Amino acid sequence: MTVALVMLLLTGACESTEDQIKRKTEAAQKSSQTGANAPDGMAVFRKNCVVCHGSDGNLGLNGAKDLSLSVLTAAERTAIVINGKNLMTPFGKILRPEEIDAVVQYTLTFSEKNKQ
Repeated sequence: MTVALVMLLLTGACESTEDQIKRKTEAAQKSSQTGANAPDGMAVFRKNCVVCHGSDGNLGLNGAKDLSLSVLTAAERTAIVINGKNLMTPFGKILRPEEIDAVVQYTLTFSEKNKQ
């Protein structure tokens, strides 16, 4: 058991940076394909957006738009999350693409609730 552990550690230590990146990329692709470890859009929203948009998307602090009234498409929302708008922080370098997708999908639920 100890010999196997030492061999495993030595193999990992000898792995090139390029091989490590390739392995991590493949693992991330498998994870996204299976939906494993998919980010929680509500959690991302609460961590990054709730201060201005509020928990229901309609707070409007600092000029934040009322997301429950928004008619923007997912693509339009994604562009705004990535690039920011007016006083809104651009999150393109803060959030991973999966987190951006998750939070955009979550924000779409605000307008769906408004339709009911």
